[in-house]
Amino acid sequence: MSNFNQNKSLGEVHHSVNTSGKKTGWKRILAFLGPAYLISVGYMDPGNWATDLAGGSQFGYSLLWVLLMSNIMALLLQSLCTRLGIVRGVDLAQASREEYPPFVNFILYIFAEIAIAACDLAEVVGMAIGLQLLFDIPLLWGVSITVFDSFLLLFLLNKGMRKMEAFIVALIAIIGGSFLLEMFLAKPDLPEIANGFIPTIPSSDGLYIAIGIIGATVMPHNLYLHSSLVQTRRIKRTKNGIRQALRYNFIDSAIALNLAFFVNAAILILAASVFFKNGMFEVAEIQDAHQLLEPLLGSSLAPILFALALIAAGQSSTLTGTLAGQIVMEGYLNLRIQPWVRRLITRLLAIVPAFLTIIYFGERATGELLLLSQVVLSLQLGFAIIPLIHFVSDKKTMKGFHIKWPIIIASWIISIIIVLLNAKLVFDELKNWITSSNDATYIWIFVVPIVLATALLLLFISFWPFFKERMAKEWIKNHAPHKDPERIDAISEKNFKHIAIAIDFSASDKKSISAALNLGGKTCKYTLLHTVETPGAVIYGKQIQDYETDKDTEFLKNYKKQLEDLGYIVEINLSFGTPKKAIPQLLNSEANNCDLLVMGRHGHKMLKDLMLGTTVDAVRHRIEIPIFIT
Repeated sequence: MSNFNQNKSLGEVHHSVNTSGKKTGWKRILAFLGPAYLISVGYMDPGNWATDLAGGSQFGYSLLWVLLMSNIMALLLQSLCTRLGIVRGVDLAQASREEYPPFVNFILYIFAEIAIAACDLAEVVGMAIGLQLLFDIPLLWGVSITVFDSFLLLFLLNKGMRKMEAFIVALIAIIGGSFLLEMFLAKPDLPEIANGFIPTIPSSDGLYIAIGIIGATVMPHNLYLHSSLVQTRRIKRTKNGIRQALRYNFIDSAIALNLAFFVNAAILILAASVFFKNGMFEVAEIQDAHQLLEPLLGSSLAPILFALALIAAGQSSTLTGTLAGQIVMEGYLNLRIQPWVRRLITRLLAIVPAFLTIIYFGERATGELLLLSQVVLSLQLGFAIIPLIHFVSDKKTMKGFHIKWPIIIASWIISIIIVLLNAKLVFDELKNWITSSNDATYIWIFVVPIVLATALLLLFISFWPFFKERMAKEWIKNHAPHKDPERIDAISEKNFKHIAIAIDFSASDKKSISAALNLGGKTCKYTLLHTVETPGAVIYGKQIQDYETDKDTEFLKNYKKQLEDLGYIVEINLSFGTPKKAIPQLLNSEANNCDLLVMGRHGHKMLKDLMLGTTVDAVRHRIEIPIFIT
């Protein structure tokens, strides 16, 4: 098992909910209920509203079967996520990082971020529209306000996982209650609703909306999120404990996703019974739907309930979207940044396109933007679903809890359906662009290669687990945590005579010096190395005379005196430039006779690591002697 598993998914709430102890019966079940409700809000977000309104107003009840199919697909896929998180203790992003080569993982990370940005875009626009409808706030102001609501998640997480789940359930109750009253006012035709569950695709426009519904229902970020959220429950790591957790989490998913199905179906039925029946086939804008509800239903309560439910949907979905952003960044990149920075990045990625759309195309374009965001989500699905199926089918890593053949077949059928529908959509769009363009050269040069490269990536992640030993034998040899054991012959004991110690005047110095002294003892010679990194030192080298050089020399002499007082033989060496170059240059020189380098991991934090890289990483590839890292 990779040591990456030690980096807990959503570490601030990992195993924070105890499910064992004295809980029995319903109390035991209730301890597990919660994660799926956070997932379900993604299935009833403003993006769903746009696709459901468009489907209901244009095609009546005929696309209800797509909602039902999407819900069944979602239930199966979310159950696979919970299985991965419970059994292996990793989320989908972490499992992908263990399985695929770094470059592929980076591309998958980019796709996951695009999916989260597309989802968050729907929440931003939906929330802004809701505020405009209820309080008459301009759309641009509403979009700006949504910057701050993402920080609500930080407050809720500090209060504990159960408090956040309770808040989400309250928002879901507002959405469900609002649409229950809307349905009562609309009085839909029940026989026609039943006919809507018979599979049909009315037209090519119907296919576009159907794919949007699938993308709005089965969301890529929810797959990452659910595999992480189930790890907030502390369970007994026995076969019975894992089996019980799987069963209760499936119950959790079934209840929550069926509630989400009710909300989606209610929106589509509302649009079909109010707009389609009155010949208003082009009502795809949320604003239009809100405006027409009162005259068509004869109730002033209807538009208020509609706007209130929209705000609740946007608010609840934004919380889960920002959580998913944290999960994919930590999982794929093993990069942890301050939670408020992560929330702000996710929200800004959504606000910028929303701002540009409203400024350049006007407020009326937001409905098309919502629908496009859901199609983008659907296009990303294959890149999350296919790895997920591979992971939960693996007998070795799933330790007897792998999925069986009926579920494997059903999962692959779902995956193939989604990929083929997306492929047809992309092909049709490309064909339309090429035929309608006066000069399609740029499409052939820029767009078509990207589409082909994406298709190749999808094939790669599909077949890699089947053929990785044959396709990547050399890669596995270089990256596997354990290689084939080699024969151990007689080994001469190594007595270190001269140890170099890299000093950076940070808290790691004490660890490095202590480790070196333990390895060499008092018969060994020690050289303390430090590199002055100021811009002047880089340019002028040893000729530089500045305050930092004087202070570094003073500190080195202080270290030397302390060690000599303890009876150790010590030299100091002050170099200039960058440690990545200066340390290897010194240790690889002919005059050097050091036989070991001891150094700390680093003396700086995230931002410098990102910009400059770690010194350890660069030095270990360039020196010829062994290195001991403290």
